[in-house]
Amino acid sequence: MTINRRKFLRHSGLFASGIVLGGMACNQGSGSSDEQDSVRPVPGETPAVAAGVALASYGLQLYTLRDDMPKDPKGVLKQVAGFGFRELEGYEGDKGMFWGMGHKDFKKYLDELGITMVSSHCDINKDFDRKAAEAAEVGMKYLISPYIGPQKTLDEYKKFADTFNKRGETCKKNGIRFAYHNHGYTFVDTEGQLPQDVLMQSTDAALVDFEMDIYWVVTAGADPEAWMKKYPNRFTLCHVKDRLKTAAATEQEASCDLGTGSIDFSRVLRTATDNGMKHFIMEQERYDNSSPLKSAEAGSRYLKSLLI
Repeated sequence: MTINRRKFLRHSGLFASGIVLGGMACNQGSGSSDEQDSVRPVPGETPAVAAGVALASYGLQLYTLRDDMPKDPKGVLKQVAGFGFRELEGYEGDKGMFWGMGHKDFKKYLDELGITMVSSHCDINKDFDRKAAEAAEVGMKYLISPYIGPQKTLDEYKKFADTFNKRGETCKKNGIRFAYHNHGYTFVDTEGQLPQDVLMQSTDAALVDFEMDIYWVVTAGADPEAWMKKYPNRFTLCHVKDRLKTAAATEQEASCDLGTGSIDFSRVLRTATDNGMKHFIMEQERYDNSSPLKSAEAGSRYLKSLLI
């Protein structure tokens, strides 16, 4: 049975102590009118794909396969390599970021498969010094905070920004980078401002990057391209996750197979590359007529054929 992402994050200890869990509801509406522009194509209109180039490389967030990985980590990773993925982003589950293999053995196995682990989501409030050192030792580039939860005040977001700067310092000492992965709540007005602005303006660009989850930006009613242009070179990774065409504007859990949804990735990812995006990582959380592994395989085919 697929577990809810919020429950997973809560049970995995990924929340800072003292955070009161709010709903993940992301009200529509954001700051400026530019940020409210939709990236959805006009109904009935086929997005024009300009002559471009294919993505040089793309990855998979292993949370996509959270039901399959615990059963046979090595077997699933072998299938992932067979699908054509050459980069991975991990997450910290019951067996840690390296599925009980230890960081060196995990890297050795990925080397055999021809895959690189670029990044991982993790609990940034537990053993972070060790995690940063191990990540650096096996050639990872990023450790990422996956979720902080919706906060009631901007001051609370500023406190998280301070924490991010500190974690960024730790990562810098180890020769890697720190990043924060957004959900929709940071694009919802809080005390007259957007928390995403506060997080980005209150963190040191020399220490903290951002991983844009394109799906959650769109779901919040904001424009991912406008944010990429507003903060060039701050969004260095992204989650490429599509949204059901039939989803109501207020529906939150509406991801679908890449290329079948409403987001024009040929355009959005072109803007991303023009503004400093380096890593394009597929993620999917809902499977209506498929399975996680089949959706991952379909996502790889789509990304391989995508022109930006």
